[in-house]
Amino acid sequence: MKSNHALGILGLGVMGRSLALNFARNGFAPVGYDLDPHLPPDFPIRVTSSLEELASNLTQPRIIFLMVPAGAPVDAAILSIKPCLQPGDLIIDGGNSYFADTERRAAALQNEGFLFIGTGVSGGESGALWGPSMMPGGSVEAWHLVREMFEAISAKAEDGMPCVDWMGPGGAGHYVKMVHNGIEYGDMQLIAEIYDLLHRGAGIPNQELADIFAEWNTRELRSYLIEITAKILARQDEETGQSLVDLIMDEAAQKGTGKWTSQNSFDLGIAIPTINAAVESRMISALKSERVQAAHLLGGIGKYTGERSRLVDAAEQALHASKITSYAQGLRLLSAASQEYSWNLDLSRIVRVWRSGCIIRAALLGDITRAYLAQPDLPNLLLDDHFRTVIQNSQAAWREVLQTAIGLGIPMLATSASLAYYDAYRSERLPANLTQAQRDFFGAHTYRRVDREGVFHTRWED
Repeated sequence: MKSNHALGILGLGVMGRSLALNFARNGFAPVGYDLDPHLPPDFPIRVTSSLEELASNLTQPRIIFLMVPAGAPVDAAILSIKPCLQPGDLIIDGGNSYFADTERRAAALQNEGFLFIGTGVSGGESGALWGPSMMPGGSVEAWHLVREMFEAISAKAEDGMPCVDWMGPGGAGHYVKMVHNGIEYGDMQLIAEIYDLLHRGAGIPNQELADIFAEWNTRELRSYLIEITAKILARQDEETGQSLVDLIMDEAAQKGTGKWTSQNSFDLGIAIPTINAAVESRMISALKSERVQAAHLLGGIGKYTGERSRLVDAAEQALHASKITSYAQGLRLLSAASQEYSWNLDLSRIVRVWRSGCIIRAALLGDITRAYLAQPDLPNLLLDDHFRTVIQNSQAAWREVLQTAIGLGIPMLATSASLAYYDAYRSERLPANLTQAQRDFFGAHTYRRVDREGVFHTRWED
């Protein structure tokens, strides 16, 4: 028997099931389909046995929400569902697709008369169920078809605004989600490095660190990642009674979005060293057996003899400053991409969407939103009066933390990269003059002078 459902969800894994329940709870009845469904016995959403049945039970224009793995599975899903649809119907890709793939799919489907949205969905299983942060982009005319339902299911910020907004055409939505994940990589690595310095370097027990992070979560560092870090550090293994985090293998996996962010930054010529360092740190973590061997052969870990409370206070300031710098890099990349791909991204709207529901939700996003509302063409977050003051007031602590880490042999790739980015950005003169002279020496690449106009070349060995 046919019925009218608001949308079909193709792919009923953890995220697809959670979104289906969210849509249903908010009054938008979904119908689902999965090639190989493994559903809880009490799953209350109607599931069809074929794509034809899925499509026939949807109101027109039909809306199909794909929740399948990125890459070839998305193309396969689109190819399989198209014969069941007609021009004017909408296909939504809610996975972590690469933005260039989304651009390709949007253009191809538009030529066939279909609407297409590529939307970033952040917040994990819990977010998908109770309110994610959503970053849709693609066919602009499709936004009015989904806006009401997307706003209904999305997370709500403290001011009540839904954490979803239209990002732009083509692959803009998935690009914004990609950069969100890059910032997430940076944020997680910065937190991990501070934990490592205080735990392995200064010998602070995990339970005490849990209390420290919980306290930090009441101040400027208040965020989802700081909150869960405190909970992780407090958790004990039920079998051994040991701190659970100490029993977890120190190898961090990655699914590719951080790497994509780094790769694209090179394409656009935008420096994001904190995010790059976070990606590289995960790569180094994968060398577990080599690191074990090197630890015995190379050594180099010192013993902390300073005042713990002073280091903890400095670490809080250093982490805050580094996080600001990481956000500054990600937002600068978004600004460059907006211009390169003609997306007309609104950074204030993007940051507002991140205030709740997503993994990088944090108190400082309110101040970032205000900064870009006040100055939409702000070239770098570090130039905003508020953040400039915060960074300047944190400099001494920031440097003290890194000097301590270097003395102890504790690696802080992302924290070091954050401070180096800040120091490079604020330098009126950098040693690139020597680099350019070297290029002219061996390759006749020419150079410009500071005292006159024109392009010059020197025969250096005459």
